[in-house]
Amino acid sequence: MKQVTIGKTDIDVNPLGLGTNKIGGYNLFPNLDDETGKKVVQTAIDHGVELIDTAFMYGLGHSEELIGEVLQHNDRHKVILASKGAQQLAPDGTVTLNNTPEFLTQAVDESLKRLKTDYLDIFYIHFPDEATPKAEAVGALQKLKEAGKIRAIGVSNFSLEQVKDADQDGYVDLVENQYNLFQHSDAEKLFPFLKEHKITFVPYEPFAAALLTGRYTANDLPQFGEDDHRHEIDLYAPDQLKNNVEKVDRLRPIAKANHATVAELVLAWYLKNPSIGPVIPGARTPEQLLSNLKAYEVELSDSDYRSVENIFS
Repeated sequence: MKQVTIGKTDIDVNPLGLGTNKIGGYNLFPNLDDETGKKVVQTAIDHGVELIDTAFMYGLGHSEELIGEVLQHNDRHKVILASKGAQQLAPDGTVTLNNTPEFLTQAVDESLKRLKTDYLDIFYIHFPDEATPKAEAVGALQKLKEAGKIRAIGVSNFSLEQVKDADQDGYVDLVENQYNLFQHSDAEKLFPFLKEHKITFVPYEPFAAALLTGRYTANDLPQFGEDDHRHEIDLYAPDQLKNNVEKVDRLRPIAKANHATVAELVLAWYLKNPSIGPVIPGARTPEQLLSNLKAYEVELSDSDYRSVENIFS
């Protein structure tokens, strides 16, 4: 497989990574099991997944703690470890965004402790705050990079203008924003600037909250309880869901022709997309992780690539 170079750094990584919001992210997903989560991370390492992407907000540090436990039994240098921070937790549980140099410096140090490592390969500002100049925030991370605590600097959930502000000194190596076949217009506004400035784009939510896995069909639409988080996702809104699932159904013959599942086809499409760097699908179980890796076996033709693109254009 062809590796991806991260930004202007010397970091090369296999193109399929692991997003870990389902590993310890008890505040985001119900019914998570810590031991299963650790098995997912170990399975990833055992099968050549290098990029492991976590964040403070995944379980308020718990995801980082679980990954840190697994790393103690593995060669740290085999893993490209990414974390994110920007959320300041008050004693009453209130979360506010903070991009000040002082807070980001503290956030990196606390992530290192939870992950039981002395450096992060990548650290992202997870969300922009309203007050801090973005170049100032990134400048604090550059100092940490020079100190050897991080190897690459990223920003996440930043608009094009915010990315431009953040990269005034050329320090930004990555942007991690929402991007999938359904939700791509905002990210595509970034691509010309990122290409010009050698900034790697990392898409999150590649399966669009499971819609792009092929789990549902137009004849068997999902039913959710009142407390299900998908009620808050526009793609699952009653006036959109049926049309969205019908689009996914149109992927099935393309997937079949490529001897792949819909999920494998979707990941293969991302891997072929020249504007995208490493992809970080999540996995709740080791089996899901291994299924995602089968995307490497899908040799998507230019014609099939365009057919998929046209369905969602």
